[in-house]
Amino acid sequence: MGKNKKESLIFTTIMCALMVLGMTVYNVLLLKGFTGEAFKTMAIGYVPAFAVALILDIFVVGAIAKSIAGRLVKPGSPMIRKVLAISCLMVAGMVLFMSFYGAVTHAGFGPGLGAAYAHNLWVNFICALPLQLVIVGPLTRAVFLKIFPPQPAASQPSAA
Repeated sequence: MGKNKKESLIFTTIMCALMVLGMTVYNVLLLKGFTGEAFKTMAIGYVPAFAVALILDIFVVGAIAKSIAGRLVKPGSPMIRKVLAISCLMVAGMVLFMSFYGAVTHAGFGPGLGAAYAHNLWVNFICALPLQLVIVGPLTRAVFLKIFPPQPAASQPSAA
């Protein structure tokens, strides 16, 4: 979403910030439960996870997802099909990368990395897809449209 690079970057940043927030809360609560340590872990882990996710979103996953969606969705299709295709592909790509990030963060590069990564893939996908489609995607679009309302089409002089 966005008519130019600046608007696209703002949209991507909002979307990424909210998805990382939701997934951070989800993952830390799974690991630690509702404890004081959980909130400390969330606060400490959010900024680095957001930075990694934003870089991956802008330079890797976003470009691939948009390219694949462009091939899957016909040019005359309703916009919702393109939005859903990009959203689903973004979730799949980001879960692949960020689950690895989480596995390395919590298990390190030791013998448990593979098992932690496999577990994270499953656990993160089942949360990230509905989070994106039902909460974060619509919320981000609503916030974005408040910041950048659509411009009405230039009125054309009537032929008299």
